[in-house]
Amino acid sequence: MSGNTFGKLFSFTTFGESHGPSLGIVLDGVPAGLEFSLTDLQKELDRRAPGRIEGTTSRIEPDHAEILSGIFNNKTLGTPIAVIVKNLNQRSEDYESFKDEFRPGHADRTTLLKYGIRDHRGGGRSSGRETLSRVIAGYFAGLIIPQIKVFAFINQLGPYKAFNKNPKEFSLNLDPFSFPFGEKKEEVIGFLKDLKQKGESVGGKISIIIENCPPGLGEPVFDKLKSDFAKGFLSIGSCVSFSYGLGEELADSFGTEVSENFSNFGGMEGGISSGERIFMECAFKPPSTVGDKAKAGRHDPCILPRVIPVVESMAKVVLADHFLRQRAYANKNSI
Repeated sequence: MSGNTFGKLFSFTTFGESHGPSLGIVLDGVPAGLEFSLTDLQKELDRRAPGRIEGTTSRIEPDHAEILSGIFNNKTLGTPIAVIVKNLNQRSEDYESFKDEFRPGHADRTTLLKYGIRDHRGGGRSSGRETLSRVIAGYFAGLIIPQIKVFAFINQLGPYKAFNKNPKEFSLNLDPFSFPFGEKKEEVIGFLKDLKQKGESVGGKISIIIENCPPGLGEPVFDKLKSDFAKGFLSIGSCVSFSYGLGEELADSFGTEVSENFSNFGGMEGGISSGERIFMECAFKPPSTVGDKAKAGRHDPCILPRVIPVVESMAKVVLADHFLRQRAYANKNSI
């Protein structure tokens, strides 16, 4: 059994450990003839890379993508695409104290219980560094669905909150934290610096908006669009909850209060996209490395700024997979 592969018609397998020679991905189902740009792919990886935002980790990792197969003359071949990113800035000695200690909320203990062995350097496969492979997948998914616009932003970072559920309007001119209130930028940076100095960490929430999604995506009953979104987002290491539309607020509502407004259901009904704006939200726990270990190492006090492109990528791969499935269904029924 393996839990390293995601998707059906558009699928990908990630591999590698955070302190191994490299991490990578093999994608299958990418149609032939799509225009590929290594520069654009690198831009997406740079958004996730550490060390670019003041107040987060000081670690610098260039994360240069190397294409091994599936691309020729800057076009996809329709064959499996393999991409690797070499690990160039490892400091495995920082993790010696984790060799015989387990971080609550991390996969240290459960990995050992499951396999009887674990790579304690950076968390191995459970490291957040694995998510760079997902960003690569999101880039290629975006080539399949260029008309669909996906963007995420921080709705809450610790005590700092932006919008309530289902915002109708907000500015896309976000600060480097993808936080809607730019005037709080310096205050948020100061807050993160203080957390880092104290060896503390904090969680928060990320909102996802999807525009121009065609109706009909989703495969009831077990492969509903909302189900695959949930699986994709919750597979991100620190994600602890997922909701769409009004989410948990519906549990405190009466039917007459919500049934007259389709937007309350986040652009999906019965697990099928309606063609309207899709609105979702994910909550993320504080990073597990705290105290003196966090002070001594190069750990993020909050992962939200760096997880934005990962969340967007998981949304794109779900959409690309269901787009190809719906196209196959439509073609089958047109014969």
